Amino acid sequence: MEDKATAGEVPRHETCICREIGAHLTAIFGIGSEETWNHVRNARVEMLKAVRSIIDERIEHLSGTEHKGTKVTVE
Repeated sequence: MEDKATAGEVPRHETCICREIGAHLTAIFGIGSEETWNHVRNARVEMLKAVRSIIDERIEHLSGTEHKGTKVTVE
């Protein structure tokens, strides 16, 4: 599976470890159902969320700001 583009071309898909693992599992085991690919897509989203969380934590650390919540009165 080659996703790299030559000069001036836009890649069809971005390279993602989840996509690569899914392609290898499909090749090895012949798994290719829609349900399987839904799991792979969801894993890609979760990996991106993890990266975003790491970046947010690092920004917060470098900014020196504390993350403060909103006080809510409970009856």
